Amino acid sequence: MNTKLNNRPLYEDVADRLREQIFNKQLASGSWLDEQSLADQFGISRTPMREAIKVLASEGLVTIKMRRGAYVTEVARIDLEQIFTILSLLEGQAAKETALKATEAELNLLDHLHHRLEKAAADRDLEQFFEINGKFHELIQEIAGNRWMNGVIADLRKVLKLHRRDSLTSTGRLQNSLVEHREILRSLLKRDEQAAELAMRNHLARGLEALR
Repeated sequence: MNTKLNNRPLYEDVADRLREQIFNKQLASGSWLDEQSLADQFGISRTPMREAIKVLASEGLVTIKMRRGAYVTEVARIDLEQIFTILSLLEGQAAKETALKATEAELNLLDHLHHRLEKAAADRDLEQFFEINGKFHELIQEIAGNRWMNGVIADLRKVLKLHRRDSLTSTGRLQNSLVEHREILRSLLKRDEQAAELAMRNHLARGLEALR
């Protein structure tokens, strides 16, 4: 009997490819997504393309306009402010819970990630810094262990990723971000939940300022 699991649905693979094109700005903010043209480009029918676009719409990366079609989401200033406000509350709470729940092994993992972050900053490797920064935040959320909260954070960060890299190119932002991460880590290692929450919220507030 063949017990092989079914392959991943085609529309999920298509969604991954579209998402990457959006993050890489091959599909620019505000651009119209021509279903037929994209389907032809990917060598698929319109049905999986339509389903993939629905996935990206549920993540906030695509906006579907009545009788006008789907467009890559344009993130306005007010959107950024609202997203950062929510992230500040949720990620602050995640840092607080991590300070209370983390095992020594998990704290060591955070410390290891931070050392890698320091190296990326010293090398001026923005791509590596951005990737490790994401892993640092994700590990804090994983340790906190609230899957509902983490799901909201993940969706918001996908939208934020449309602009997030730009903030690190601001003068002095890379070094300031590193200092803020040091404070978050220091608070976590001390298991000071109030300081960890405040450090995380301050970090996100500074990130919003950098995008301004």
